[in-house]
Amino acid sequence: MRNGHNPKPGVTPTHWFKGSGMVHGIRLREGRAEWYRNRWVHTPALDGAPYMTERGPDLTASTAGTHVIEHAGRLLALCEANVPFELTPDLETVGAHDFNGRLRTAMTAHPKEDPLTGELHFFGSSPFPPHLVYYVCDAKGEIVHTAEIPGATASLKHDFALTRRHVVFIEGNVTFDPAEHSGIPYGWSDQQPARIGIMPRTDDGARHVRWFSIEPGNMLHVANAYEDGQGRIVLEGPTVDREGFQLSWNWWVGAPERGTEPNTRSYTRRWVIDMATGTVDEQIIDDLAVEFPTLNEDYLGAENRYQYAVSFPDQEGFGGYGVVKYDRTTGARRIHQVGDARLPSEAVFVPAAGATSEDDGYLLTVVSDLKQDASQLLVLDASGLDRVATVHLPRRVPAGIHGSWIPDSALDNSER
Repeated sequence: MRNGHNPKPGVTPTHWFKGSGMVHGIRLREGRAEWYRNRWVHTPALDGAPYMTERGPDLTASTAGTHVIEHAGRLLALCEANVPFELTPDLETVGAHDFNGRLRTAMTAHPKEDPLTGELHFFGSSPFPPHLVYYVCDAKGEIVHTAEIPGATASLKHDFALTRRHVVFIEGNVTFDPAEHSGIPYGWSDQQPARIGIMPRTDDGARHVRWFSIEPGNMLHVANAYEDGQGRIVLEGPTVDREGFQLSWNWWVGAPERGTEPNTRSYTRRWVIDMATGTVDEQIIDDLAVEFPTLNEDYLGAENRYQYAVSFPDQEGFGGYGVVKYDRTTGARRIHQVGDARLPSEAVFVPAAGATSEDDGYLLTVVSDLKQDASQLLVLDASGLDRVATVHLPRRVPAGIHGSWIPDSALDNSER
């Protein structure tokens, strides 16, 4: 299942991310594609309800177009400014889901499920205090822990990281800007400090959060984070500088002086945070423009060898559209080129049955043809990036955001 922004006919959003959320599903069984379907997420916003009301923001007036996940047997469509919306396995909308009233803020579109405990960790962020609220939801779908995080600012917090012992928050130079009129009131600010917040995964962890200054930049998506053998925290993910953010933002809003691609100057960066010395070492570790990092989520929060991403042509045309595999042990980089004007979506890792190694599995990506009215689901072997299969879809799927592989067992075993 994959989510993205797909405005109603005749509607031109003021920002790419303001388009109505549409979830696309492709059912695979025994080597065959049984069906494809797409459905708008039927939120109040789909019918024109405003986000801001006389009583404040309506957290149900959501585009619901950023991500789609499963937890505790529920399918949830996510958008970071709102509460989740539950869907049926056939992609029909059930309604807003606030965890039995325990969710009182918006919810990030990038929750993290701990592969060891089954807990879902997430946060709600706001340009107004409290700027950051952290939640833990147990494997049965009940919120069991909530904490306001001291020291957080109005900086845009789109994603975060989870290690075995810590929660890692990222604040970049993109922050609340009421003068931005695209409908998403955020912009780059040189006055907004870029920081990483490290919080212990304990009941009183919020009291012990520490913030570390980093170089200017902005990260949308985390690749992974973990504690290394020396107890340092290693964090990786694509980041943009001021120019890259502005070129990308201008593309998203259709403004002049925009980049040629939806993602510009986004290079993978690594931070190593030494809690003992209070220092941060950071460096750009690759010169290929990439976004949408993924991994075998069994390794989320632990040291992983392999990471995947989607590559974009840079401003000089270097790179091209493709699915990238990084070997963090050898430093090798492999690219499966998908072709000119063929934009892949986030490559979702699916472990093979009886997998014996970290990269024993498949990558699923929906490729949108930018010149023809066509799209395909591409299935790649995650070990060598060879093509395993192509499913030709009956509709063109617009370039989208995030997705998930959801086995039937995850929905069949719901304890609700």
